[in-house]
Amino acid sequence: MTSLWRHPRCLRNEYLWARSWLRRLRNRPGAALLDIADRLRAGDPPGSLVLAMAESLASFSDDPSALTCSYLTAAHRATADRIRNWMLAAGFQSHIDAVGNVIGLLEGTGAVHGCLLSGSHYDTVVNAGKFDGRLGIIVPIVAATRLRRAGVRLPVGLQVIAFAEEEGVRFESTFLGSRALTGQFDPKVLDRTDGAGVSMRAAMAAAGLDWTAIASTAVNPDSVLGFVEVHIEQGPVLLDENLPVGVVTSIAGSIRNTVTVTGMAGHSGTVPMGKRRDAAAASAEIILAVEQRCSRYPGLVGTVGQLVVPGGAMNVIPGSCHFSVDVRAPTDEVRDAAMEDILAVSREVAARRKVEIDWKEVLRVSSVECAPQIRTQLADSVCRVLDAPAARLLPSGAGHDAMVMADITPMGMLFVRCGNGGVSHHPSETLSEEDADTAVRVFEDFLLHFGEAHVAGK
Repeated sequence: MTSLWRHPRCLRNEYLWARSWLRRLRNRPGAALLDIADRLRAGDPPGSLVLAMAESLASFSDDPSALTCSYLTAAHRATADRIRNWMLAAGFQSHIDAVGNVIGLLEGTGAVHGCLLSGSHYDTVVNAGKFDGRLGIIVPIVAATRLRRAGVRLPVGLQVIAFAEEEGVRFESTFLGSRALTGQFDPKVLDRTDGAGVSMRAAMAAAGLDWTAIASTAVNPDSVLGFVEVHIEQGPVLLDENLPVGVVTSIAGSIRNTVTVTGMAGHSGTVPMGKRRDAAAASAEIILAVEQRCSRYPGLVGTVGQLVVPGGAMNVIPGSCHFSVDVRAPTDEVRDAAMEDILAVSREVAARRKVEIDWKEVLRVSSVECAPQIRTQLADSVCRVLDAPAARLLPSGAGHDAMVMADITPMGMLFVRCGNGGVSHHPSETLSEEDADTAVRVFEDFLLHFGEAHVAGK
């Protein structure tokens, strides 16, 4: 007689139960921590470890079908806990501050007073990639752990910061984490609400954060020696030039506007073309002007990322149209000149088409130069690690926490090549193990020489 346990259906059920049990075992609190700690002790290649850690963080998402990690959701809080556990396993002192930043401190020898800060954000856009922001948290942790395992103790302290919020998805509060650390937190944002009507203040309370203590989280600039952010390029320059890393020269300044065009709705078949006050046609002229004007200068870019015809119908002349305009450039002068030209076109279109055009500025961020000394030190590290005569220098068109940190300390950035045409803020965002390995080794070299330079200049 055939044993019941050997029946194919029973075997399949047993297999499914075992697989489910193993999945729960792997996902239990601390399981990922043990896995990463084991791999660190085993001396796994740093690139492999970086990818594994990014994959681990990507398992926490607001959306089970895509990576979305918005400020103070359950996925966001779980991500913070995992990062803190990794910091503790790596030998850092670690805590989560009043705004949700995860901060880890690795004390130096004390030969030099002060800390080097490094880090990036762990929140994401909707339907994000795995490496934007998070790479700049993982690389310093891995690099510092490797140096510690090798018996190296830096003369300066290293503080790694996982900024709680940079993207502004849930409450439209960009750079929330870095603004808190630099003493620029605006208490007015506490009253902002998300799509479900939950205020930021209520979300903080639900997460166990004390919003009244945010002001006390600001760092003392006198204790900071500099800030360095590692980030994927989010563009194709390094990929096209077959280079694993590059050194950022400056971060572009941006102006963002929402635009409302108001014309007159009408029947599509009865209003003559010359009598129309078409809001969509007027908007199209301005959108083309943005594209044409921002194509005239290297590094200047203009984007219309949102475009809506409210209540639009196929047989109705649009009476209103809403769109966004985002203009960025390496310098504020270039950006502002482009913006003035676009506004001049807007005024001309409004007069000629007899429509009203209302521009509302929603964000203005100044461009920021990277500190020459840190830029040179990063470039020297790239040259030593790659045995190259020079490092590729390039600007950043995207905003980063580094530009906020530049308000209190010298700042620099290391870009790492990303594949798939340089796409970012998208699930196809990718990073090779080899490039991740290079980023860790460059950062290790930078840490060593940064400390030595401060000892020598003491």
